[in-house]
Amino acid sequence: MLPSEIAVHPVDYLDRLGTIFARFTTQDSGNFSYGVETADTRYFVKTAGDPSDPTPYLDFDDRVALLRTAVELARSVQHPALPTLHAVIESAAGPMLVYEWRDGELLGPPATRERFRVLPADEILTVLDTLYELHARLDEAGWVEGDFYDGAMMYDFGTRRLTVMDLDTYVRGPYRNTMGRMFGSERFMAPEQLALGAPIDSRTTAYVMARAALVLLPDPPAPLREVLVEATTTRFPSYSAFYDRWLTASATTSAC
Repeated sequence: MLPSEIAVHPVDYLDRLGTIFARFTTQDSGNFSYGVETADTRYFVKTAGDPSDPTPYLDFDDRVALLRTAVELARSVQHPALPTLHAVIESAAGPMLVYEWRDGELLGPPATRERFRVLPADEILTVLDTLYELHARLDEAGWVEGDFYDGAMMYDFGTRRLTVMDLDTYVRGPYRNTMGRMFGSERFMAPEQLALGAPIDSRTTAYVMARAALVLLPDPPAPLREVLVEATTTRFPSYSAFYDRWLTASATTSAC
């Protein structure tokens, strides 16, 4: 049974809990994450990092706020692509988010992304279907896309399982761009994510998801390509409209 609060530093607690077999402490966000193995299982543990470190682009309070968003999202939507959140442990260094450990490779690095792109089209389409179904559930729960790109996707090439992570920047409900150029990869970003004051809503989610397909699927079947092009040019009025059209086009493709 994991505690709800600890009085020691997160790393000290994790050393007592089990063996730290992986450390992710060079993230631009300033978050520190760990892979921990106990006698029974493995965990992925995400923390807000060093409270006294002034170098990350987000200060400690902002990093804590994003972790709290991650907790809210995990508790509002369950989906096979999302790792299970087992516990939130409060500490003097902020909350520790304890997830199930998942194997796989991040699709952000070019070599891994290219390895994914040469998979059979049916396998890639299955991954996209999973990604889009996940975002349909997120959309139903009111979540709007934040900083999503291929580095938020992990793929296990052996088991063919997609894992989606780091959705801390998603927002509950429509919002406004207060930054100008928002955080993210421009390969995925919608125009409004580059325009100060622009509305960010489920149309943005549709655009970004369509860009994900155009990046990861080299040659979409014609009916699907039409949907993706519309999503990134004339645009759909909502994510649900995009998703409905994707499902219809997928059925047409499967019937051919």
